[in-house]
Amino acid sequence: MLSKFDDYPIHQTPEPIAVPQSSDRNVYDRYWFNGYDKDGEFYFGIGLGFYPNLKIMDCGFSIARDGVQHAFHASRRAEGDPSDTSVGPFRIEIIEPMRKLRVLLESNETGIECDLTFIARTACIEEGRQTFRQAGRTIVDATRFAQMGRWSGFIKYDGQQLDVDASTVFGTKDRSWGLRPSGDPAPPGAPPTELPQFFFLWAPLQWDDCCTHYGMFEDETGHAWHQDGMIVPAYESADHISGVEDPGIEKMTALEHRIQYRPGTRHARSAEITMTTKSGTKHVIQLEPLMLFTMKGLGYHHPEWGHGRWKGELAMAGESWKTADLDPLALENLHIQQVMRARWGDRVGVGVFEQFAIGPHATSGFKAFTDGAP
Repeated sequence: MLSKFDDYPIHQTPEPIAVPQSSDRNVYDRYWFNGYDKDGEFYFGIGLGFYPNLKIMDCGFSIARDGVQHAFHASRRAEGDPSDTSVGPFRIEIIEPMRKLRVLLESNETGIECDLTFIARTACIEEGRQTFRQAGRTIVDATRFAQMGRWSGFIKYDGQQLDVDASTVFGTKDRSWGLRPSGDPAPPGAPPTELPQFFFLWAPLQWDDCCTHYGMFEDETGHAWHQDGMIVPAYESADHISGVEDPGIEKMTALEHRIQYRPGTRHARSAEITMTTKSGTKHVIQLEPLMLFTMKGLGYHHPEWGHGRWKGELAMAGESWKTADLDPLALENLHIQQVMRARWGDRVGVGVFEQFAIGPHATSGFKAFTDGAP
């Protein structure tokens, strides 16, 4: 199947651009964003996923405020032009690649709407390729880039309107593609001989004069099998960003973390992350939680609206829940982001600390599939 992209000299295989290199059912291409008030008064998340071998595109929008999280979910058949980034009333518009885009959720039956514009504050930050295998099977094989910025526009939910001001609302754009578990579970085959395990931390942080980026995957012993750490130049205007990538990005050589968990959970009560430069300088950042966002609001491990699940030609739904009522050790609630007040020497900043831990993790003291901290 041809698409308009085939008129550009960008082919990576002998196939048209719309045909994935792999026939693996888990091929995906995803947009993901967050936005948060600098004082942690609210948080919103946005996701759009395309699963070409499943012929599905789905999306989510979710806002957390005043202890309640509201979520919009939608899904459709995807057999046409892959550049059509719309699902029902939801769509993403690229205004200027790598600098500015718009997220629009028009009036719909759920009562959740938005019209938001993301304006880049940094160039793109390419993370290293992430490949994770378990029992000899490739579970994740993906490339990701992040970008820090600001948001403006409005959000409507629960009969009220929230105005989003770029002077106080920051956020992160996250693009990733490759292989990641999607859709309904595959036939299990032989039962596993050990507990599934995954440990992931991700912390894009914004400061007055720069941004920092931190990401780490660890195995059950606490050994890091992948890590990314950078100090990233930030700009007053997207017009001052000269290219797709910034030669001023300083990459770190080692990362560390220390997390104090809330008892009975796998959620941070406080955290400290450390990034070490090539010269051996250690940058220590203290993180203090301001609020919590549950990633199931964007479909992650959602029992009904999980990514890449067939819901029909077009389906949508809305839901809400009180954060305090959730079981923090239920699988669907383990994957979270916390808005964090950050301190780095004399600097005070804001950002998020994403955490997803299932199975054993020696450093954290976790021994079972979903046990909590003592």
